[in-house]
Amino acid sequence: MSSGIVALMIGVSTFLGVIGLFGLLWGLKTGQFDDEKKFLDGVRHDGVDELRDAAALENKKKEAVKRHKEKNYGPPD
Repeated sequence: MSSGIVALMIGVSTFLGVIGLFGLLWGLKTGQFDDEKKFLDGVRHDGVDELRDAAALENKKKEAVKRHKEKNYGPPD
């Protein structure tokens, strides 16, 4: 391998690394990685009764999915 090719590969990889770093910094600056759903759920379900209702609804959904899977819907063999 010639030294020109190695220098080109190092230059291209450094350039791509800098683009990735700027992309990461831009994402952090603009809040792309913030979990807004967590905060909204915290506000919406901040009382004890609301948390119980949310837990009951989640359990109801899990049971419905479980019953649906137990029926083994699918094409006949």
